[in-house]
Amino acid sequence: MTVKEAGEKWGLGIRIVTLYCTEGRIDGTVKKGNLWLIPKDAVKPEDRRRKKSPIQEEKEPAVSKDI
Repeated sequence: MTVKEAGEKWGLGIRIVTLYCTEGRIDGTVKKGNLWLIPKDAVKPEDRRRKKSPIQEEKEPAVSKDI
C-alpha cells in the first residue's frame, strides 16, 4: 500500500507515515523512486511522543471546572 493508504488505515497523516518509513519504523517498507511501498499487513508503529506520568494523572486540575 502507499503512504496515503497506510495513513487512512491507521488514522495518521501522510507526513508522519513518511517519517516512519524514513526512520525504518515500519517493517518491510521499500522506496521506489520517490514512492514508499508498505506491506498491507504492516503494523502501525508505536507513538513515541511523551505520555503523562502516573504522578501527573493523579494530580487534580489547578483550576476548578465550576468556574
